[in-house]
Amino acid sequence: MKNLFDIAGKVAVVTGGSRGIGAMIARGFVENGVKTYITARKLEELKATAEELSTLGQCIALPSNLASLEGVNAFAAAIRERESRLHILVNNAGASWGAPIDEFPESGWDKVMDLNVKSLFFLTRELLPVLRAAGSAEDPARVINIGSMNGITHPHMDNYSYSASKAAVHHLTRHLGADLARQHINVNAIAPGHFPSKMTAHWADAADEMARTYPRGRIGNAEDAAGTAIYLCSRASAWVVGHTLVLDGGVVAAA
Repeated sequence: MKNLFDIAGKVAVVTGGSRGIGAMIARGFVENGVKTYITARKLEELKATAEELSTLGQCIALPSNLASLEGVNAFAAAIRERESRLHILVNNAGASWGAPIDEFPESGWDKVMDLNVKSLFFLTRELLPVLRAAGSAEDPARVINIGSMNGITHPHMDNYSYSASKAAVHHLTRHLGADLARQHINVNAIAPGHFPSKMTAHWADAADEMARTYPRGRIGNAEDAAGTAIYLCSRASAWVVGHTLVLDGGVVAAA
């Protein structure tokens, strides 16, 4: 029963890894001995995060634009060129859009669905060869899809494409989990609540008041995000397949 949560020596990719939950997870991996590739569109921000995390371990910045299938394929090819085995893929890159229903644009629907669902699926598919090479019956390769509590309960915001996309991510996780488990690839999801990030920056002024309404009395932090991801990538979770782990301080339970 020793070392159940040890992930040292593995290789990981974290999309959207330059900030927010992606950077929190990447830091947890790096500090625990994982060679971690982070990717995002904004090169300077990506490089800055990689430089910071490289003081703690191995972190490599590999810029990409996962909003298109061409970008997905190019990034997957770059990873396959560098690594023959990939133990962990965290599909965190995402976008949101908010507008009243009478004004909600098609562009806001398509942008969110393409990045949050379509790109997630095709990046996972393109990295299957290196994920299969890394997985074993005792310690499968891992895919973690980042969903949202907004895909489970009413978000009380006008983010229609975002909540729909995250519900799709949760169901796609079940589907992929069942299909890939026999190939020694475990697919699970995390559905975060409120964590500090650019996507939630517009809530910053109300964060303390919101936190007081949560059963745990606070918003999420880096240890919460990293600890949950580390569990899902360790031997401790080797029999967990196709599930969405809600990480929200009790908000969904209390809804």
